[in-house]
Amino acid sequence: MPITMQHESANIYRLDLSGILGKPEFDRCQESLTAEIRRIGRVKLLVVLSQFEGWEQNPNWADLSFYVAHGDSIDRIAIVGDERWKNETLMFASVDLRRAPVEFFSSQNGLAEARAWLAA
Repeated sequence: MPITMQHESANIYRLDLSGILGKPEFDRCQESLTAEIRRIGRVKLLVVLSQFEGWEQNPNWADLSFYVAHGDSIDRIAIVGDERWKNETLMFASVDLRRAPVEFFSSQNGLAEARAWLAA
């Protein structure tokens, strides 16, 4: 599966992305995250790219309904992955639109740094 979500600790949720991410899988993950936001309130996201190959071609990627409804419930987003995905993932995360900080961490040592940044 190209995307999975798991509760990591406190209000931190880990999203693992691999292969080519499809819009239907992404939508299901957003539905799960919406349920968690309703259950616990504000969350932080740890996004880990592992053997990530990008996004499927789909005109619906521009749908911002989740962001509009729940963007303010996300306190921080840490993205860990290969440096080649940095610009695209930051753009996909709407870094310039969000109030919450979004940081990218290189795969080497990035996971520990991302977790420390999220805990701050």
